[in-house]
Amino acid sequence: MDLNLKDKVIIVTGGSKGIGLGIVESLIREEAIPVIITRNKASVDEVIEVFKTQGTNITYALAELTDPEQCKNAVQSVVDKHGRIDGLVNNAGVNDGVGLESGDYEGFMSSLKRNVVHYYLMAHYALPELKKSKGAIVNIGSKTADTGQGGTSGYAASNGGRNALTREWAVELLPYSIRVNALIVAECYTPLYEKWISTFPDKEEKLAAITKNIPLENRMTSAEEIGDTVAFLLSSKSSHTTGQLLYVDGGYTHLDRSI
Repeated sequence: MDLNLKDKVIIVTGGSKGIGLGIVESLIREEAIPVIITRNKASVDEVIEVFKTQGTNITYALAELTDPEQCKNAVQSVVDKHGRIDGLVNNAGVNDGVGLESGDYEGFMSSLKRNVVHYYLMAHYALPELKKSKGAIVNIGSKTADTGQGGTSGYAASNGGRNALTREWAVELLPYSIRVNALIVAECYTPLYEKWISTFPDKEEKLAAITKNIPLENRMTSAEEIGDTVAFLLSSKSSHTTGQLLYVDGGYTHLDRSI
C-alpha cells in the first residue's frame, strides 16, 4: 500500500536501534525522509553506513533529550536542513529499576526526564512546523501503564503520562488538523530486550515463559510490525484517526491469557 509518505520529513527519536530503527526502516520503504534524533553517535553512524550501501541516505541530529536546549537545537537543525517537518515519532526511552520501596527520588525524577519530559519538549519545538504541514505525532508507549511490571515506577508513570499526553494533545491540536496517536508495545525483541533476558540463568526458558502468554501465535511482536503501524498512523490513510492508543502486541495486554 502506498501511504503517501514520499518525501515527508519525519523525526524519530531513538531511531538508531531497536523499535526506533524498525520505524525508520518502515519509513524508508515508504520513501519518506526519516531524521534520527539520538545521543549515540556510534550507533547512528553504523545505521547510516548500512543504508548508504543500500543506496539510501538518511540524516540525523545528536541530542541529549533530557536537555531542553539540545531538543530545541535538534528540531531547528531538521528545519534548517529540510525546510519542513511532517511528522514526529516520540520513541526514545529506557526502562528503569526504580522500585517504590527504594525511595529513590533522584532516580524517579531522572526516569521521568528520560521517558516522558522530552516527548513534551520535542512536540513543543516541532509544533510550528507541524502546524504548517498539518502533520502527525505518534507517541510510542508501553503496556506497563496498563499492566504494571514491578520495580519500575518511573517508567510506568512515564508511560501513563505518554498516554495522557496523547489524548490531551489530540484535543489541543484539533484546530490545526494535527493528529496525535500512541502505539503501545508489549513484548518486542530488541537489543535492549536481549540484554534484559540475558540476565536470567536460563534465558531460553524465561523467553518461552513469556511468549506462551502472547495470545496471537505465541511470539514476540517484531520491530517491523511496529514500524509499519507507525507509518500508517503518520500517513493520510489514517486521516480521521486521532487520540487513539493502538496496541500492537498480539493481544498480550487485553486478551485472556488462559486461551
